[in-house]
Amino acid sequence: MSDIRKELEKRILIIDGAMGTMIQRHKLTEADYRGERFKDWPSDVKGNNDLLNITQPQIITGIHKEYLDAGADIIETNTFSSTTIAMADYGMESLAYELNVAAAKCAKNAINEFKESRKAFPEEGGLRGPWVAGAIGPLNKTLSLSPDVNNPGFRAVTFDEVVTAYYEQVKGLVDGGVDILLIETIFDTLNAKGAIFAIKKYFRDSKQKELPVMISGTITDASGRTLSGQTLEAFYTSIMHAKPLSVGLNCALGAKEMRPHIEELSQIASCYVSAYPNAGLPNAMGEYDEHPEETAHFLEDWAKEGWVNIVGGCCGTTPDHIKHIADEVKNIKPRQLPVVEKELA
Repeated sequence: MSDIRKELEKRILIIDGAMGTMIQRHKLTEADYRGERFKDWPSDVKGNNDLLNITQPQIITGIHKEYLDAGADIIETNTFSSTTIAMADYGMESLAYELNVAAAKCAKNAINEFKESRKAFPEEGGLRGPWVAGAIGPLNKTLSLSPDVNNPGFRAVTFDEVVTAYYEQVKGLVDGGVDILLIETIFDTLNAKGAIFAIKKYFRDSKQKELPVMISGTITDASGRTLSGQTLEAFYTSIMHAKPLSVGLNCALGAKEMRPHIEELSQIASCYVSAYPNAGLPNAMGEYDEHPEETAHFLEDWAKEGWVNIVGGCCGTTPDHIKHIADEVKNIKPRQLPVVEKELA
């Protein structure tokens, strides 16, 4: 694997767009989700997109390939919910490890197919990347907030349970061959700390070289705070001990609304900065209407301001969005890492 850090020094890298948006285009049925292996599963599984890593791997690989063809340098595994905690909704906790391995293989297969198809177009110095980022989602249970309005001290999950779930996910992603680990769509920093702890523990236990870690939070509204109430600066301060390759924002907001937060983050982060917003805000039907050239224009603006190192799209974005973004930023210099002065405590 070529060193992603060297590439980040030279250019703005492109991360892929939405997986769920692309899966919806296939209009899959309950039977499609089940496949042969799960045809007698006792509960409905339609909507469990991560299960498609096992039952419809050709669809997931095909989506990754579309993003690679559009210009993505980093593709995310289809593992947003591939933990024992999230899979409990379908009674599929036992599949967590297998789902992560299968997802990593789908992404790696897409890269192999992409590289094979590009042999007719040799680039100077060969292909740089692409890289597979193992996607680690936020969980459907939170450590900072109570699900019971009448009992604010109650928690539906413990820190140790979160760490155990993330540890198994990390093991599956690493065993599957990912290049990077991406803790994303963070609305509760304590959950993210559980993921960071699990990653550090896994590499300590396995005595393997640590993979680069990308961290991406989500600002949920105009207040500029995460769902659990942290400001952006507080969020960054809470996770900087992990020494991430990059820190950034994704989801919840469109690029127009995300702009001031990316500007702020670019000024406080000592690592690389990533941004992959939604295709605007959802309409009354929950769909996204922002055209690819509109999203690309916003990200081009951020690039020209010198705020970003990694850009792409989240909910509602498609390979067309990614192609427009890649085209707009390809000749713009990446954000330079600041020189951080060490202060005495």
